[in-house]
Amino acid sequence: MYASLENTMLVALLSKDEEGAFTELYNRYWQKLFAIAYNRLAEVETAEDVVHDVFAGLWSNRHKIEIESLENYLATATKYLVLAKIKRKITERSFAASIEITPVIEMTTESSVHYKQVLELVHQEVEALPEKCRLIFKYSRNEGLSAKQIASRLHLSPKTVENQLNKALNRLKPLRRTFFHLFLFFCWISGL
Repeated sequence: MYASLENTMLVALLSKDEEGAFTELYNRYWQKLFAIAYNRLAEVETAEDVVHDVFAGLWSNRHKIEIESLENYLATATKYLVLAKIKRKITERSFAASIEITPVIEMTTESSVHYKQVLELVHQEVEALPEKCRLIFKYSRNEGLSAKQIASRLHLSPKTVENQLNKALNRLKPLRRTFFHLFLFFCWISGL
């Protein structure tokens, strides 16, 4: 039924929440939009993401937008999203380049001893946590598990895991100041 309708009728039906009209528009234009995105990005997955975002935007704005030429609207939206992706990549590359040239702080023997002392303090403080709290903290920080994964592993609710993590972090909070002061000390002795 939808395949025989013109774009203007499909857009009108779309504004009335007709999912079939949306599907028809998607089937009509996704390949063209993919070609536009792929020509500029040369990455299949990123081009697919752009097309998805264009259609997601069309669906979420279906009640607000007024479209004279659907094909032009979709092509323009695709080009804007492609430009946004390119801009984001340029920003990420320049950020990565700035990280690569960040000076490395060389530790003197004295500062290395201080650093080891702070690490020992942290280790002692973690070991002094109640058993369940300590285990949850280690799963989170050492193994990188999420609260949900820890909850599943220990047969606890995710809320309990979050509460225990907060408890551990609050107990370790005073040590953050020590780390900060140590960092400032390293910067000072390195002349940064």
